[in-house]
Amino acid sequence: MADDVAGRGLRERKKERTRRTIRERAFSLFRAQGYAATTVEQIAAAAAVSPSTFFRYFPAKEQLVLADHLAAPLIAEFRAQPPECSPLAALRAAVRAVLRTLSPAELAFERERHDLLYRTPELRSAIALEIERGVDMLTGLFAERLGRDPADREVRVLAGAFVGAALVTVLGRPLDWRALDSAMAQLEDGLRLGRSGG
Repeated sequence: MADDVAGRGLRERKKERTRRTIRERAFSLFRAQGYAATTVEQIAAAAAVSPSTFFRYFPAKEQLVLADHLAAPLIAEFRAQPPECSPLAALRAAVRAVLRTLSPAELAFERERHDLLYRTPELRSAIALEIERGVDMLTGLFAERLGRDPADREVRVLAGAFVGAALVTVLGRPLDWRALDSAMAQLEDGLRLGRSGG
């Protein structure tokens, strides 16, 4: 039994190493020759894997940029926040907690990934899918924390408000975590500017 668990652990580590290698080689090629000019075959060759292995890890080339490895730790941190925290306070605390775990190299990669996503014409159509995915994920998390149905329109509006605030904070600008935190604080404060007499 212990050998089986150890074997699974080893396989998972090997898979994660392969996934990271593919992504690192891909981003090196994107830097050198541009996203559009880089083919899956070139990425696979640079990572010393076959194209079929590439597709086992990334269903399409754009997934190299879209895949967000911070989502799982963010969800875990959100769920770990005290029950008395509002959804926005829990999300803000979760983002801060995840950021504290990232090395300078990982933070730099996230900035590069963000910049590539928003400045590459071939990826523009994928942004809409990412927005929808983000709203869906947050709607589920917020509904869970509030004890409400994910189909509740108010819960979805709250998730959409966060995604919208995040989007206008980063759109066309370098990724700035402090600006994102400030946007979350504005939302928590009830967007006073939008209220009568604000």
